[in-house]
Amino acid sequence: MTINMGTSGELAGNLVSRIIEVTPELAATFLSRSTVNRRLDEGQVNSLADTILRGEWKLTHQGIAFDEAGELLDGQHRLNAIIKANIPVVMFVFDGLSRDVFPVLDTGKRRSAADTLLSTGAKYLPLLSSTIRHVLLFKEIPNDRWTGVGAYVPNDRILAAYNRDKNRYGEAVTIGRELSKHLFASQTAVAVGYFVTTEAAPAAEIDEWISGLKSGANLDPGDVRLALREVPKETHKRGSRRRMGMRDQVAIYIKAWNAWVEPDRASKLRLGRLRKKEEMPEPVEVKFEHQEGVGDSGGVAADNHLTGLPQHHYLPTQGLGEPLDKIERNRL
Repeated sequence: MTINMGTSGELAGNLVSRIIEVTPELAATFLSRSTVNRRLDEGQVNSLADTILRGEWKLTHQGIAFDEAGELLDGQHRLNAIIKANIPVVMFVFDGLSRDVFPVLDTGKRRSAADTLLSTGAKYLPLLSSTIRHVLLFKEIPNDRWTGVGAYVPNDRILAAYNRDKNRYGEAVTIGRELSKHLFASQTAVAVGYFVTTEAAPAAEIDEWISGLKSGANLDPGDVRLALREVPKETHKRGSRRRMGMRDQVAIYIKAWNAWVEPDRASKLRLGRLRKKEEMPEPVEVKFEHQEGVGDSGGVAADNHLTGLPQHHYLPTQGLGEPLDKIERNRL
């Protein structure tokens, strides 16, 4: 498929633009005409290929460009992604670009995930985007590195994740900003830990967990929340020999949470960095069990029963996305 732009297709001088369907075979042909492109970024290629495979490729002004001699000037990552995905996509193709423009191609500021979220009206965008990114990494590659090209998360995926669960991400950011003042971990690590644990255990006593971590008041010496508060803050600072990465911080938060939800785990609790080949802990699940009962009117009424904890550890969740001092949950 080819679509010429304008009546003659000429934009300026000999510059011509077209919209065409680029197949993997055509992409290979175009790449064979490359002589001056940049070093290939495999992470960028993989990210673009994943976008194609998910069916999320969109036609934009960014495509591929050839100079007056027909040599490829721009678009090698998109072309390699098409080959990797083995799926054709539609894109702009520019012919006749002056070779003099190569030094200024792609020198604009790359749009960050925070920039992408700007249109949502959300607050604390750098923290929000970082939280979403690391939640996705936790779910997809919990036991791999969360840094480097293999941990790249495209901006469109971050935006889509936010739109699917904006209230819970907003609440996680609020909790992360508040609790990080009292814990060793960064705002992002606390927000991620809060998000994944409360997602797995919506019926746990989340209010009690938070209040104990905030104040530390009236906690018994063996209380897991006190142990988490006492993890040294300097362990994650830059330049420290004991610096912890994001995976370690999230893992410690989850370990403490699991031991608090299931006290039998406390005797084996170790609040330290992940050991070699140690896997990321999975948050304990505490769900509402939906059962049917007879209502006052004699009909069938829904009744929520809780599973996973002793009865005194249960509570429903309300107030998602509200500031910390407004998040309240009714005890059963």
